Amino acid sequence: MSTGSDVILNRMMTLHPKVIDLTLDRVHRLLAALDHPERRIPPVIHIAGTNGKGSTQAMIRAGLEQARLKVHAYTSPHLARFHERIRIAGDLISEPQLAALLDECVTANGSDAITFFEITTCAAFLAFSRTPADWTLLEVGLGGRLDATNVIETPRLTIITPVSLDHQQYLGDTVTAIAGEKAGILKRLVPCVVGPQSEDGLAAIEARAARLGAPLLVYGQHWHVAEDRGRMIYQDDTGLLDLPLPNLPGPHQIQNAGAALAALRPNPLRVLNAHFRRRHPHSTPDSSKAGACGIGVFIAFVSYALPCFRRVRLLSRAAPRADCCAPPRERPRRGAPHAHRPARDSRARLGGEQRAAEGGGQPLGVAGVLDGLREAVHPPARAPAAAVPALGPGELGV
Repeated sequence: MSTGSDVILNRMMTLHPKVIDLTLDRVHRLLAALDHPERRIPPVIHIAGTNGKGSTQAMIRAGLEQARLKVHAYTSPHLARFHERIRIAGDLISEPQLAALLDECVTANGSDAITFFEITTCAAFLAFSRTPADWTLLEVGLGGRLDATNVIETPRLTIITPVSLDHQQYLGDTVTAIAGEKAGILKRLVPCVVGPQSEDGLAAIEARAARLGAPLLVYGQHWHVAEDRGRMIYQDDTGLLDLPLPNLPGPHQIQNAGAALAALRPNPLRVLNAHFRRRHPHSTPDSSKAGACGIGVFIAFVSYALPCFRRVRLLSRAAPRADCCAPPRERPRRGAPHAHRPARDSRARLGGEQRAAEGGGQPLGVAGVLDGLREAVHPPARAPAAAVPALGPGELGV
């Protein structure tokens, strides 16, 4: 039996003679008619790529939600019902709400041509703008530069998963051209986590990032992830982690989990916080979300998004909460040794005594992970560290 939203969705299919017609003009026109809901949604993490977008988004959402943050999410395509594309503060959109939003968008659009994906994306923005949340996760539908989701002027973070040949009739015949289209989601000064890429694809992404001054955190350069003896080994400038494999099988899921970890770890977020503070020097952090800083979201991700209650062993506890939001350390000059980066083959020796001597705390089992999560979300009463203000979701303190 057809529902009200099904009838409206079928009618939307007739609003444009083509299923795909890449341009942003129609989206901007409709969003203006709706009073620009895309400008009133929570901070955005925008995800593009050929493979792994949906899995990466799901892992990030799991980490954020287990840290008790409310998350909007937009993805495509759906498996069974259109409602799967839109999650509002963690829940799938309801039938009455979807039908009302679609009808409102159809009325605002009038008789003007617009594609199905464009008008439904506008409906998602409208839904997100009317419900409070901490984060918005947007998955690109096709390409990036001219995708209907690419109307967010300043996302807080962008992610580009592995790029290969796809939709060549719309995006180009080479990986270089397609990667350039995917890199269209990059924004000036906004950090981007880059998953494994071919040499040509990475060159195209780096070229656009250089033009925009967008900091990149690139797989193989700034973070590494691989399977080793049935475990997932993740390493970046913050340290090395020995984690369970993701529940989803396949080496590509390890790469997706690595990209999600890179997004949730303090490293890229420190870069972003530094940019935000320079651009908004008089902003006041929201102390009510102080417990949802980097370590809380990261521990939640490791505890829930990866193994879903299987045993988790971190080789070292992260820095104290007050330090996880501190500015990044000064990098050594080129050629100087990276003393803070442990070698891959030293992970078995990175035990409690060594970490305690370095000021890093003790190894964590599953009990320690859960205790750390509870402490991060509900921190005990204690004097705040001097000169390190608590960060709220408005400053991407996750």
